[in-house]
Amino acid sequence: MDRRDLLFRNLDDAVADCKMLSESGYVRNGNWSLGQICLHMRLTIDANMDGYPLWMSVGLPLRPVLRKFLLPRLLRGDSPTGLKTAGIFVPPADANDLTEIEAFAKCVDRFHSHSGRLYPHPGFGRLPKDEFEQFHAAHTSHHLSFLAPRTEDDSSN
Repeated sequence: MDRRDLLFRNLDDAVADCKMLSESGYVRNGNWSLGQICLHMRLTIDANMDGYPLWMSVGLPLRPVLRKFLLPRLLRGDSPTGLKTAGIFVPPADANDLTEIEAFAKCVDRFHSHSGRLYPHPGFGRLPKDEFEQFHAAHTSHHLSFLAPRTEDDSSN
């Protein structure tokens, strides 16, 4: 499986990459389409601004360990693959690329202008807004790394 080497430092770069993939077309080297990835990211960023379900706090005792060992790995672009995603963040297979790119871009704008509380991440706890943006950008990098811009040599997708 060919993955791109990506590590966005901010969400605007992630949105730009989504738009580029939409314009060029893309080859899918993972489980999710561009629309599914954008929807997944929007759901996770919205939860950061609006709150996570209470049941997601069951991992509270693990936060110090996850924050010390997993978060730095994620932020440097070394996300583990194959981890199960909580069902509420799993996008449907029919997510429309163009619709979800636009919704993701609006979500990023909302995040940037958000001046209220950011809710603690279920695994990593509270972070300053700039670190949350870096986390969301790295998370988006992980998922978008499974999509490659289509070239003239590609006949798929």
